[in-house]
Amino acid sequence: MKQTPFSFPAPPALNRRSAVLGTIGLIATMHADAATKSAAKKQPAAAPGVWPRASQVPGGIARLSLGPSAKRPQAFAGDIPLLVVGDTIEWTAIVGIPLATEPGEASITVRAEGKPERQIAYTVAPKQYREQRLTVAPRTVDLSPEDEARYVKERDHLTGVMATLTDMRPDTVLQMRVPVPGRRSSSFGLRRVFNGQSRNPHSGMDIAAGTGTPVLAPLPGKVIDTGDYFFNGGTVWLDHGGGLLTMYCHLSRVDVKVGDVMKTGEPLAAVGATGRVTGPHLHWSVMLNRAMVDPALFIAV
Repeated sequence: MKQTPFSFPAPPALNRRSAVLGTIGLIATMHADAATKSAAKKQPAAAPGVWPRASQVPGGIARLSLGPSAKRPQAFAGDIPLLVVGDTIEWTAIVGIPLATEPGEASITVRAEGKPERQIAYTVAPKQYREQRLTVAPRTVDLSPEDEARYVKERDHLTGVMATLTDMRPDTVLQMRVPVPGRRSSSFGLRRVFNGQSRNPHSGMDIAAGTGTPVLAPLPGKVIDTGDYFFNGGTVWLDHGGGLLTMYCHLSRVDVKVGDVMKTGEPLAAVGATGRVTGPHLHWSVMLNRAMVDPALFIAV
């Protein structure tokens, strides 16, 4: 297992208030505006049954054809390895697009045996995620020195977890099973503004469910981290191979340990309300090449 430099993107400058505000913007609904819909129409439609679905927007996924090759090519976004799936007839790079990406032209680097290194360009279209403005009492967002120290320690640990990259490859068909039934109470990409201060957007999908509801593995994977974290509460991370990771938060119970190998549909934990939450639900994140992406692109909706 290769470890390199995060689960929570580090705030630009940490202080008691920014540490909390930068992490608790995790609830709400996501809507695309007319410009987003127009841009989306210009993107090539993916073939039916292809997972994850392509959505070349910040927080989305690009599916880029690498063509035929006798051996699996290597692909990179900068210096970060990308997930490459397929066979000798057709290889495809599955590229997670960070939420902070500016719309416009982007590219990946491809290295294939016996061929010169090349660049493949693609376009990132704009997407408008909903913004929610809240005024709250300062005391509800301040950290004590002890809590701040705990947060920093946990953030540094999770930086290593998020950089996990293993050689094992996930199934070519990457359709995920929804890990828990329930109403999707908050969608990916929502940005909250607390007391006039904009914070990191919601990095996953929230699913409302009762405490104790089993949480099931959406794909085969290996448990790479479990813990009880200040903001996320009971947490499990799964590694599905090739830089594809999933995270499950606010758990009331964790039923697995690091090193366990999970099959699709096997229980790994139970829904809860641990960490900084207002009620029981599952926060589910999907990370691809170290970018949090929209879990909805991996499931039938």
